[in-house]
Amino acid sequence: MKRRDFIKTTGLFTTGLSMAGGTTMASTLFKDKFTSHRPPVAERKFTSEAVEKIIKKVAKKIGDDELRWMFTNCYPNTIDTTVEFTMNGDRPDTFVITGDIPAMWLRDSTAQVWPYLPLANEDDKLKTMIKGLVNRQAECVLLDPYANAFEKDPTVKSKWAETDITDMKPGTHERKWEIDSLCYAVRLANGYWKKTGDASIFDATWQKSAKLIVKTFKEQQRKDGVGPYTFSRVTQKYEDTMANWGAGASMKPCGLIVSSFRPSDDSTLLPFLIPSNLFAVASLKQLTDIYTNAVKDKAFAKECLSLAEEVENAIKKYGTKDHLDFGEILAFEVDGFGNQYFMDDANVPSLLSMPYLDCMDANDPLYQRTRDFVWSDSNPYFFKGKYEGIGGPHVGLDYVWPMSIIQKGLTSEDPKELKWCLEQLKATHAGTGFMHESFHKDNPEKYTRSWFAWTNTLFGELVYKVYQSHPELLK
Repeated sequence: MKRRDFIKTTGLFTTGLSMAGGTTMASTLFKDKFTSHRPPVAERKFTSEAVEKIIKKVAKKIGDDELRWMFTNCYPNTIDTTVEFTMNGDRPDTFVITGDIPAMWLRDSTAQVWPYLPLANEDDKLKTMIKGLVNRQAECVLLDPYANAFEKDPTVKSKWAETDITDMKPGTHERKWEIDSLCYAVRLANGYWKKTGDASIFDATWQKSAKLIVKTFKEQQRKDGVGPYTFSRVTQKYEDTMANWGAGASMKPCGLIVSSFRPSDDSTLLPFLIPSNLFAVASLKQLTDIYTNAVKDKAFAKECLSLAEEVENAIKKYGTKDHLDFGEILAFEVDGFGNQYFMDDANVPSLLSMPYLDCMDANDPLYQRTRDFVWSDSNPYFFKGKYEGIGGPHVGLDYVWPMSIIQKGLTSEDPKELKWCLEQLKATHAGTGFMHESFHKDNPEKYTRSWFAWTNTLFGELVYKVYQSHPELLK
């Protein structure tokens, strides 16, 4: 089920929705305000001793009862409720659903397990689970590099196969071309290798998928026409389909890579999405490192680096401009003709999240000016009422995504800013003990998605970061 359909069927602005772990709660219904909302141990999808140790260690340092409760609910939410791990002979295989939708997004699945990666060397079981996700993602890419989400069973036909006008293969859940989907697969493999030193993940299947990723990036530079991908959907929402009979908005080849959709799964207004192109540069440089030092294929390493440099140079030429109020900043989307669209969306990659994804230095003046812009009323999707943050067209006006507040914290070392982020998140979970997709800027009890594992685990990552860098803020 697609996110927006989930919202329609559950009631968009409600409280008391079914929580991950099977409990139905709202702030006015708690019998014991801070009772754990984790599933019973026997019902958890996956367990990790290393994760449990972190939960206990961090919880002891959190002086606020409510914040401690939120952390212990959220940090393990991915492994508690979304991980489906098996062994196919001696090959680990991991499928990670996004939460309320029983399909796996390349983006979400990487982001969901990423906060556990630092613990991989302390827990062989956890390490093997993450390795299994690297394996599964490589197989997904080989099935269709243009798909953003996948079914667990590769023979299953998604409901979208009946209506979407695109080359929909069995095993794909949705076929929205988003650069970041492939970048996240590279990010996970590279992060796993860097943390564990285990290069066995770079087997023949993974290498084949990596070469298909680069091939797809080049196809979507569209130097030789539209290429093999088009997408149309019968829908009331313009964000769910593409112009020009599925080809997308007009563009001029300039070295950038077309992303038909944003990480929100909404279509782009202008086809060159700058945060995702920056993410592609980082991914291509990671592939350069992998193929130079692990795979030992210098020719392909050189190909990856050459493409990274081409895209990077194009971003410098087409992706920045002097703003009326903020000086030179990054655009959100461009088209190669000189048109630029200035906004930011809460979904990651966003302009705000660039340092978190290792795409920019947080101290880069260009990033700092862009950061000031996106967290201001000059950004069309920055909303400020009783609470504030960035949203996006996916849910609509006046709805703040907790993910944006979390990213503000994850890209900051300012204790005051970190404290503010924790206070905002604590004040806007609507008494549920979990993060949500979005909440109304004046009423957090109007929220979407009661079970969104990515944001839950990301919140845990933020608290863990504060524990490591500014523990005094938790007292």
